[in-house]
Amino acid sequence: MHRIAWRDLGPPDAPVWLVVHGGPGGACQPGMLAPFDLQRDRVIAPDQRGAGSSRPRGLLARNNTAALVEDLEALRAHLGINRWSILAGSWGSVVALAYAARYPDRVQRLVLRGSFRLTRREIAGLLQPSVQKGKRLGRADAGWPLGRSLPLPVALGRADQLLQKRASGATATALLRGWQLRELRDAATGVRRSLRQQSAVPAAQQRRDWMALRRQMRRLDASLPRTHRLPQDAQLWSRYRIQAHYLLHRGFIGPLGLDAAVQAVLVHRIPVDWVHGQVDAICPPANSHRWMTAAHGAQWVRLHQPVAGHLSGERAMLMCLRDCVAQNRSISL
Repeated sequence: MHRIAWRDLGPPDAPVWLVVHGGPGGACQPGMLAPFDLQRDRVIAPDQRGAGSSRPRGLLARNNTAALVEDLEALRAHLGINRWSILAGSWGSVVALAYAARYPDRVQRLVLRGSFRLTRREIAGLLQPSVQKGKRLGRADAGWPLGRSLPLPVALGRADQLLQKRASGATATALLRGWQLRELRDAATGVRRSLRQQSAVPAAQQRRDWMALRRQMRRLDASLPRTHRLPQDAQLWSRYRIQAHYLLHRGFIGPLGLDAAVQAVLVHRIPVDWVHGQVDAICPPANSHRWMTAAHGAQWVRLHQPVAGHLSGERAMLMCLRDCVAQNRSISL
């Protein structure tokens, strides 16, 4: 049986926000609260099935997007909340759209950052070695068990198979650490690209963020030759086990299902702020452009394009998200 963990922060009578984390297999991190003023916003931050502090960790049984949607609705009813706004990013935007399409009367507004469309190109970009300059990973690519020659469905099936049981052995260890290294690489790529377009003061902070990501990458790269288990491997196992499971099944909704969910949101006139970094190296900005175009100029749908990559904590991205949340607060008042 799945047990869902959540945090309930801020004044109980304040406008309510639901935060939907990314991944799949991630968790609600403290930085995800940064767009809010917890003196004036109530924030509900659950961890999805099998992820973060929810238990059992890494459990795949009855773990699919429809179940995640029902978990959110059960949480809303349990907390006695009539309607809430939703802030979601990356994979979280998939869950948020599915929820809004299923329960439109319960959603006041959507703020969707760096939306993921579950295309083959996006998934392959996450998992398969790249020949692009700046994206090659040297020995991490050489020891990567999901080589570029494998068709994507085969590569995903192999990842899912390797992570069925708790990771052990050199191959599973290389998969876990290499997967995290790829995520860090793509996040760092977005930050690096944004540096070229910013003035001195914002660029200084971005440069510090980029250097911090590079340090994490170096530490992780140094751990690749070590075949013995490290303390962080157990957490990586649960995260990437769930992620492989969802990606193998195209999120249990797929690109066409997401298009249908967007159409349902538009039909019900739910206000949407699409927020997408101009230089996002994980989820292409074309995703949000596509769904913005589907609104055909509807005034309740807006597109924001900060000079940022994929991460919610990048300065320009965070400022944009804060503006979106603050606007919702003024509407609620």
